Amino acid sequence: MIKLVLFLFCFASALTLSVSESKSASVHPHAAESFSVEYIQMKTAANCSYLVVISTSCSSPKFTADKIGITFGDSYGNQVYEPRLDDPISRTFEQCSSDTFQIDGACASPICYVYLYRSGAEEGWEPESVKIYGYNSEPTTFDFNTSIPNGTWYGYNLCETPSSSSHQLFPQKWLMSLVLGFVLSFLL
Repeated sequence: MIKLVLFLFCFASALTLSVSESKSASVHPHAAESFSVEYIQMKTAANCSYLVVISTSCSSPKFTADKIGITFGDSYGNQVYEPRLDDPISRTFEQCSSDTFQIDGACASPICYVYLYRSGAEEGWEPESVKIYGYNSEPTTFDFNTSIPNGTWYGYNLCETPSSSSHQLFPQKWLMSLVLGFVLSFLL
């Protein structure tokens, strides 16, 4: 009986260790890998309205004349894309300020990724945060506090999809813990 309990304990520990270790997500903004605007498409016929608040850091230059775009969405493939948020005439993205945009697009819920795109010669525009008030969900805030590289989608992807590795088992550790439990059960 003790051998069986020890074996089951080792098995459960290995399973828990494998699953929890595979759930790591980037908590810092990063460049999007293999992300292109051509892929962005509406997956639903419905349209929803979003309120997007972008706060520019006090560490940012006084203003930027660069073109700023945004895309965000959910883990189901619903994506919202706005190619140009900036407006030099209305002085958007000034240092120590917040700008609010109403953006219409596919109904995405909950929002789990956001990427910003900066195009232009000026360096150093630094968003502090992006807060998205969306369809059927709580507002989602993504903290940036870093400058956006030129010509790159830069931000967060915290989505977990059915095809992601959020529940993938790492065979080496799982097998090693299982064998260890099996050997220990015979030794006791």
